[in-house]
Amino acid sequence: MTLPGAPRPPRSCLDRGPRSPTSSPEMEALRRRVWHEQGVASLAIEDITDPWLRQAVTNEATRRWGPRHGGGQHGR
Repeated sequence: MTLPGAPRPPRSCLDRGPRSPTSSPEMEALRRRVWHEQGVASLAIEDITDPWLRQAVTNEATRRWGPRHGGGQHGR
Protein backbone atom coordinates (compact mmCIF):
# COMPACT_ATOMS: atom_id res chain seq x y z
CA MET A 1 0.00 0.00 0.00
CA THR A 2 1.31 3.46 -0.84
CA LEU A 3 0.33 6.84 0.44
CA PRO A 4 -1.58 9.19 -1.85
CA GLY A 5 0.85 11.33 -3.83
CA ALA A 6 3.85 9.16 -2.93
CA PRO A 7 6.34 8.41 -5.70
CA ARG A 8 5.94 5.10 -7.48
CA PRO A 9 8.50 2.41 -6.67
CA PRO A 10 11.30 2.01 -9.22
CA ARG A 11 10.61 -0.30 -12.16
CA SER A 12 12.89 -3.05 -13.29
CA CYS A 13 12.91 -5.32 -16.31
CA LEU A 14 13.50 -8.17 -13.85
CA ASP A 15 10.25 -7.50 -11.98
CA ARG A 16 7.65 -9.66 -13.63
CA GLY A 17 5.03 -9.12 -10.97
CA PRO A 18 3.64 -11.69 -8.57
CA ARG A 19 4.27 -15.32 -9.47
CA SER A 20 2.37 -18.39 -8.51
CA PRO A 21 4.35 -21.01 -6.56
CA THR A 22 6.42 -23.38 -8.69
CA SER A 23 4.54 -26.61 -9.33
CA SER A 24 5.99 -30.05 -8.69
CA PRO A 25 6.44 -30.87 -12.42
CA GLU A 26 8.19 -27.50 -12.95
CA MET A 27 10.58 -28.24 -10.06
CA GLU A 28 11.34 -31.68 -11.50
CA ALA A 29 12.12 -30.10 -14.89
CA LEU A 30 14.41 -27.55 -13.22
CA ARG A 31 16.22 -30.29 -11.29
CA ARG A 32 16.67 -32.32 -14.48
CA ARG A 33 18.05 -29.32 -16.38
CA VAL A 34 20.50 -28.37 -13.63
CA TRP A 35 21.71 -31.97 -13.44
CA HIS A 36 22.33 -32.17 -17.19
CA GLU A 37 23.84 -28.71 -17.58
CA GLN A 38 25.82 -28.26 -14.35
CA GLY A 39 26.11 -31.69 -12.74
CA VAL A 40 24.24 -30.54 -9.61
CA ALA A 41 21.76 -32.95 -8.01
CA SER A 42 18.89 -31.61 -5.92
CA LEU A 43 17.31 -34.34 -3.80
CA ALA A 44 14.76 -34.13 -1.02
CA ILE A 45 16.05 -36.12 1.95
CA GLU A 46 12.58 -37.59 2.45
CA ASP A 47 12.71 -39.04 -1.09
CA ILE A 48 15.82 -41.16 -0.36
CA THR A 49 14.45 -44.49 0.85
CA ASP A 50 17.71 -46.23 1.75
CA PRO A 51 18.51 -45.25 5.38
CA TRP A 52 22.29 -45.59 4.95
CA LEU A 53 22.36 -43.44 1.79
CA ARG A 54 19.98 -40.87 3.34
CA GLN A 55 22.28 -40.51 6.36
CA ALA A 56 25.38 -40.22 4.14
CA VAL A 57 23.76 -37.41 2.12
CA THR A 58 22.61 -35.68 5.31
CA ASN A 59 26.10 -35.92 6.83
CA GLU A 60 27.75 -34.44 3.72
CA ALA A 61 25.25 -31.57 3.50
CA THR A 62 25.72 -30.82 7.21
CA ARG A 63 29.50 -30.89 6.81
CA ARG A 64 29.37 -28.46 3.88
CA TRP A 65 26.61 -26.06 4.87
CA GLY A 66 25.90 -26.63 8.57
CA PRO A 67 22.87 -28.09 10.32
CA ARG A 68 19.36 -27.46 9.07
CA HIS A 69 17.10 -25.01 10.86
CA GLY A 70 13.45 -25.99 10.95
CA GLY A 71 13.80 -29.57 9.74
CA GLY A 72 12.84 -32.51 11.91
CA GLN A 73 15.48 -33.33 14.51
CA HIS A 74 14.46 -37.01 14.91
CA GLY A 75 14.50 -36.95 18.70
CA ARG A 76 17.45 -34.60 19.16
